[in-house]
Amino acid sequence: MATCPYKNILDPDIYVDSQHHAIFADIRERSNGLAKIEDPITGVPYWAVTKREIADYVCKEPLLFSSEAKTILPKEVPEEEVALSRLMLVNMDPPHHVKYRRIVRNAFTPKAVSGYEQRFREVARETIDRIAHKGECEFVTDVAAELPLVAILSLCGIPMEDKQQFFDWTNTMIFSEDEDMSGEDGFAASQAAAIEVYAYAAALAEKHKTEPLTDIVGALLDGTVNDEKLTPEEFQLFFLMLIAAGNESTRSVIAHGMRLLIEHPEQHQKLLDNPELIPSAVEEILRYNPAFVQMRRTVMKDTEIQGQKLKAGDKMVLNWQAINHDPAIFDNPEQFDVERFARNPELTSQHRAFGKGEHFCIGAHMARLEMQVMFEELLPRLKNPRLAQPVEYVRDYFVNSIKRMHLQFDPEATSPS
Repeated sequence: MATCPYKNILDPDIYVDSQHHAIFADIRERSNGLAKIEDPITGVPYWAVTKREIADYVCKEPLLFSSEAKTILPKEVPEEEVALSRLMLVNMDPPHHVKYRRIVRNAFTPKAVSGYEQRFREVARETIDRIAHKGECEFVTDVAAELPLVAILSLCGIPMEDKQQFFDWTNTMIFSEDEDMSGEDGFAASQAAAIEVYAYAAALAEKHKTEPLTDIVGALLDGTVNDEKLTPEEFQLFFLMLIAAGNESTRSVIAHGMRLLIEHPEQHQKLLDNPELIPSAVEEILRYNPAFVQMRRTVMKDTEIQGQKLKAGDKMVLNWQAINHDPAIFDNPEQFDVERFARNPELTSQHRAFGKGEHFCIGAHMARLEMQVMFEELLPRLKNPRLAQPVEYVRDYFVNSIKRMHLQFDPEATSPS
């Protein structure tokens, strides 16, 4: 049996030291963007997509390359879990996907999101107030996690006293590959956390019967698909998706953004000297380190891409990080450049941090605003930031997040009153 020439990018261990970009680049260069890779961990081989052109083609053909058949999660899970997960928006194919997405889309339009800015700034300032005078912080928990979590909980009408519980639940659910995050049996812990979220959602649904909710939760409970309201299972899964995706993803890119600025002090200085570059920097952070590393599709019928024959049932993995570093799209893609999108505004539509096509991230406008507000408020106040310890990365191939990032900085003279 021939040895696979490519490294397995579904091995969570390669993400612990954050050296995966070089692995992705090697696969893209040697395979021309589509590589058949063996996975000795699961025994299920897959096609890895690492070029933008191929990724866009796959995303424009959602019935040929299905999200629903095996869900978007790259891991292998029991069929009963797959069946339940198909009720989640992100795992639906057309036409169901469009109908379910319509229920909540009004909360995430540019007009709606612009109305959240004042509250986002208040949260960002309060967050920075708590740490600026200390001269040190654990950035992920103390800063990066705050605004995204408060934002999505507020939109869902969840009281802030439950914030820590949701932080813990989503960590456990998403980072099941990392024992430090979810314990020795990550799958069991992830399932247990999901059950807790389902129970919380069920309690909200019960409350809605006597005290109608006017937030996103209320929209979900009152919304209809084909003139029928969501079933309890559909509502609970939709709620879980909003909570998890609405805070873990943006937290990850805010943390990576701060890391990148510390590692590239000349880029950090450009933002201090020219804060109008922050929106461009946000796009570059999203391009360089998108929240999701990769997502799965399933080939639904025999087809061919670039002369390679794919069979019905084949597993495919869209590697967003590699796609966002495609040199055919971005000059010097491994260079972190906060001016890239200011020089070429049209590039904003060229990265795939939010996906493409049917499954383009419904919360993209909100994520961009959260990042922009946080860096606009943070950078002038965290003077001379530096790493106090080496960055600790989550052991995960789905969301390549930062576990802990201890920073030191010059403290503000006095604690804000």
